[in-house]
Amino acid sequence: MKKLLMLLLVGMTVLSCANETSYKKVSPQEFEKIIAQEEVQLIDVRTPEEYKAGFIEGAENINFYEDFKSKIEKLDKSKPVAVYCKSGRRSEEAGFQMIGESGFTEVYDLDGGFLDWEEYQKSK
Repeated sequence: MKKLLMLLLVGMTVLSCANETSYKKVSPQEFEKIIAQEEVQLIDVRTPEEYKAGFIEGAENINFYEDFKSKIEKLDKSKPVAVYCKSGRRSEEAGFQMIGESGFTEVYDLDGGFLDWEEYQKSK
């Protein structure tokens, strides 16, 4: 019985380590480095109108308020995702949904959203 319990504990530990996920809010400086990586999927969760007014180059627009869950299912869950919105609220919700409900393993959220991104770009 003792050996069986030990095997179960070891097995659970291995499985939990294999399924680790990561959600992290990052500064515009960190975000810039992350999105420069080739394998990163860059997602803008604002409305199409907001997106048309300005976006980060290479971003795919997936409106958080319109069929978001089914649209993100088309993304590669094994690759990192960098997500942003206008100020950070929607992207935070989107990131938690991607990690918690949709099975993504690595999500980076732009702290302060596109507003802070624009300020950072002006200051460079």
